[in-house]
Amino acid sequence: MVVPSLLTWPGSAIVHDIKGENWELTAGWRARFGRVLLFDPTNAGSAAYNPLLEVRRGQWEVRDVQNVADVLVDPEGSLERRNHWEKTSHALLVGAILHVLYAENDKTLAGVASFLSDPQRPIEAALRTMMLTRHLGDAGPHPVVASAARELLNKSENERSGVLSTAMSFLGLYRDPVVAKVTSRCDWRIADLVEGERPTTLYLVVPPSDISRTKPLIRLVLNQIGRRLTEDLHAKDRRQRLLMMLDEFPALGRLDFFESALAFMAGYGIKSFLIAQSLNQIEKAYGPNNSILDNCHVRVSFATNDERTAKRVSDSLGTGTEMRAMKNYAGHRLSPWLGHRRGLAGARRWRFRRSTARMAKNPSQEKCFRHLRHSVALRHRWQQDCAGHRRKLSNAAVPAERARHRAADYPDLPTLRPQ
Repeated sequence: MVVPSLLTWPGSAIVHDIKGENWELTAGWRARFGRVLLFDPTNAGSAAYNPLLEVRRGQWEVRDVQNVADVLVDPEGSLERRNHWEKTSHALLVGAILHVLYAENDKTLAGVASFLSDPQRPIEAALRTMMLTRHLGDAGPHPVVASAARELLNKSENERSGVLSTAMSFLGLYRDPVVAKVTSRCDWRIADLVEGERPTTLYLVVPPSDISRTKPLIRLVLNQIGRRLTEDLHAKDRRQRLLMMLDEFPALGRLDFFESALAFMAGYGIKSFLIAQSLNQIEKAYGPNNSILDNCHVRVSFATNDERTAKRVSDSLGTGTEMRAMKNYAGHRLSPWLGHRRGLAGARRWRFRRSTARMAKNPSQEKCFRHLRHSVALRHRWQQDCAGHRRKLSNAAVPAERARHRAADYPDLPTLRPQ
């Protein structure tokens, strides 16, 4: 399902590609009619992306920074309610990020970590710098930055140390030199995905050995993209359609915004293609009362080894009735010279559309359409399709297309004004 969709989808796409297989099989074809980008946090040569450069200056800056901090304090996507340390570290991160964007040269998450853990000065000195810097010129310090610093200075030394250590634990990933380099600049922006003349395909590739470690960054990228592209309902008329192809999406953890946005994404020109191994994976990430399946218009189920998933699919198909012809014979069956009288009668009986046992063993797939009848289809193997073979090119055909964005290229980026 993934490869044929990417070989036929004409618009932009975001592909969560854990092993890089989809990049190797489809990037060559998609590069023929659009731009392709590979974002791999473990590869210093991949297309870079700095989440802080997507913070818009002005009335949106606090909201954008808070959205970044929301993902930072929940790196695994498993928090249902924040405790005291997570709430206070969230406030500290919001203030520190805003200060770094306004007043520091290194406007990255690695720069935020360096600012809060500078070995040349204690944390109290960093907090006073946040309070005294004239971020807004004649208007003085930024009120959100100053209040965050004052809030932490008012705490006891032990509590202040606990808040700082909690905040630094959320920034540990960006101390990796490779991750710091990949997030030090922008080779692409969110607007490039949908506002270009040609469609753009972004492949989020992570080696299986680094899935857990890099999960916070991938979650942050998807969260920023999803929120930014669902702000303006009328923008869909002037931009590319976008397909979010999220293979193994439960591995990303719980994305609260994504769960709620599934219901209205289509109105913004965004389609979602979610792939999971079983219902257990979805419930582990989103809980038993999630609305992921409820908001999916089309559900495709393949043969599964999970009995619970098979039963859920079977129950969702419901029951139906069928008419069967019955033959009745009259006369002595041992007398060949006697003619038999035969009659036909119709019988109606209930039957399950798809039993659990057949769903678990049959290699075909079930397609369930909302408000429509289900259909049974054999799996189409794109490897046996001549058109699929012609479109599958090696990634050597992908052009090395890269347009670097620097902090100076963003007129909406907060910068330090003269004091």
